[in-house]
Amino acid sequence: MDIDSIMKTLTPLVVEYGLKLLGAIAFWFVGAYIIKIIVKLIGKSLDKRNTDESLKLFLLNITKKLLYVALVISIMTMLGVEMTSFIAILGAFGLAVGMALSGTLQNFAGGVMILLFKPFKVGDLIEAQGYLGVVNEIQIFNTILKTPDNKTIIIPNGGLSNASMVNYSTEEIRRIDLSLGIGYGDDVEKARQILNDIAKSDSRILTAPAPFIGLTEMADSSVNLTFRVWAKGADYWAVYFTTNEKVYNEFNKQGINIPFPQMDVHLFKQD
Repeated sequence: MDIDSIMKTLTPLVVEYGLKLLGAIAFWFVGAYIIKIIVKLIGKSLDKRNTDESLKLFLLNITKKLLYVALVISIMTMLGVEMTSFIAILGAFGLAVGMALSGTLQNFAGGVMILLFKPFKVGDLIEAQGYLGVVNEIQIFNTILKTPDNKTIIIPNGGLSNASMVNYSTEEIRRIDLSLGIGYGDDVEKARQILNDIAKSDSRILTAPAPFIGLTEMADSSVNLTFRVWAKGADYWAVYFTTNEKVYNEFNKQGINIPFPQMDVHLFKQD
């Protein structure tokens, strides 16, 4: 083939694919600009929700990468590259990986949900999955608790995000319930007055809501009273233990019996 024949053959190809290449380059720059705007808007939206910084960066990076993958696939399709088989292989690979890592992906999704919707935060006292502890760290796959006896509990986020949970730190104040028994024949009104005086003497016990004292049950060995007071969440355990001690001391001091289960045993001698 001479030069003229080669030129006649190549010229239409160069023109056709050259225009496609220029269009692809232009499409790349326009797409990259749009991706930048989308990522920026998502970042602002996450900032408004006070999203955890590590989660924010992770979500922005993965969103950016997925958008660029879609952009590359679109450009290759514009250039005439057959992408059907490639997308099918990629989908099958993703399905296989997803099935192999189903538990891990569930924990990852749970971590994202926890960090986005914030059912609890670091420092909260929660009860979940049979454990009670203070949230020490929220990771993308696990949440780490510190128990009152200083054990470290690692809970996968998948189960934590899908199961019931009690957050003791959400409300500013908490109610303290005490069940107290006095002896049959003791003055209930006197016991009530002692409990009211104990509540008034402790500045940590709130006056609103007001303390509640009620006769709950006439049990086998005692007359049971329910004593309910309110305190700030941070004072809960201190008030609980202090109030129990004060009740014991004052009841003893003022002649209110604190009964305990008793059993009469009768012995019969048989000839």
